[in-house]
Amino acid sequence: MKHKKTNAARQLDNLKIIYRLCEYEVDENNLDAVHVANSVNMPTDQVFKTLVIRGDKTGIIFACIPGDHELDLKALAKVSGNKSAEMIHMKELLPLTGYIRGGCSPLGAKKNYPVYFDETALTWNEIAISAGMRGLQILAAPQDLIKATKATVGGLTMQSMKGLV
Repeated sequence: MKHKKTNAARQLDNLKIIYRLCEYEVDENNLDAVHVANSVNMPTDQVFKTLVIRGDKTGIIFACIPGDHELDLKALAKVSGNKSAEMIHMKELLPLTGYIRGGCSPLGAKKNYPVYFDETALTWNEIAISAGMRGLQILAAPQDLIKATKATVGGLTMQSMKGLV
């Protein structure tokens, strides 16, 4: 099956990084990473969601964390050299990144914002991230994605939400 090439996929092609594209059925009412993980038949902590954050010193940054985890803003602020960090407003997502909710990738955004991956990415041989559109995931080795995004790796999440729901 021929997949639509996204800017994220083109960036990996340019870097000669091996990856796979995985399509899934989009549910407009359920764009969360747990749904995506179920759709691509992967554990939720192997599917990484990309969150867009504003640091008080650095400005916009991307945080890639496991789908069933919650971002620890204090931890991200510390790792990224900020005193504080907060999620951007949803209406800012498209103008800042070129992406819409449910299709935000740390690759191929409008600008090369700093990227931070949660350290759990390195426990997998392969992780999934958004390919930059709803319904399409990039599956690749975490080390390759970290290299491609020039990401910093650190502990970015709170306790897994699995037992909290």
